[in-house]
Amino acid sequence: MARMYSRKRGKAGSQRPSKVVIQPWVRYKADEIEKLIVKMYKSGNSISLIGMLLRDTFGIPSVRFITKKRILKILKDNGLTPKLPEDMTALVKKDIRLDKHLDSHKKDMAVRRGLIITESKINKLAKYYKREGVLAKDWKFDRKTAKLLIE
Repeated sequence: MARMYSRKRGKAGSQRPSKVVIQPWVRYKADEIEKLIVKMYKSGNSISLIGMLLRDTFGIPSVRFITKKRILKILKDNGLTPKLPEDMTALVKKDIRLDKHLDSHKKDMAVRRGLIITESKINKLAKYYKREGVLAKDWKFDRKTAKLLIE
């Protein structure tokens, strides 16, 4: 089957190795990696950016192999939980960007459709996060308050 909104098929991307082996070039211990993650998050980096920086700059292929925890779990243990999950934040930022574009280009119907689709994705994701207990049960997406939260 095709994807819901892009009409594309298949999945792309590399696959992780089947064996969990800590590579010999990794010089960092688990506690050092946790300190790096906390330091990077406090400097304003997102969770996915932290993972990419650890991979590309520090040569740590997978935080989970070494620390036995995910990056979000490490941040929760240190009391640094984000207000919204990262995928929700990205969708809200996109929604704000599209709304700002639509304010100056009133007749852009492609952007209007994109805005409707993005809001639908936010509501689907919110439904999931409410069910899992990540978001409060009474949380509701509102574009005006979202602008204040994100910007």
